[in-house]
Amino acid sequence: MTDDREDVYSKAVRAGKRTYFFDVKSTRAGDLYLTITESKKHTNADGTAHYDKHKVFLYKEDFDKFLDGLHDAIGEIDRLRGSGGNDAAKGAQELDNGPSSFTDVNFEDLDRKDI
Repeated sequence: MTDDREDVYSKAVRAGKRTYFFDVKSTRAGDLYLTITESKKHTNADGTAHYDKHKVFLYKEDFDKFLDGLHDAIGEIDRLRGSGGNDAAKGAQELDNGPSSFTDVNFEDLDRKDI
């Protein structure tokens, strides 16, 4: 049996000992979904390394609810910290307004080969 699923886009974000992978994939039926993987490096006493990985699958019908929950959680962190100008506030604002340094993504374009 062949796996007809396709990797469409991948972005790695390094953050200290952790790396986050954001992977857009296509199902056999052509639907798109996102996987978010957290990978954390651990070094053994003998110098070898191993990685703990945790993966979340996020399907397009859940994108809005996921973003709402993320926005609420970031807003609560900001409220609990009691500061108005920290990174959490900026992140929450970008979720509302869209990140100013990124291009809008149109998922319908992902199947096109001429772009």
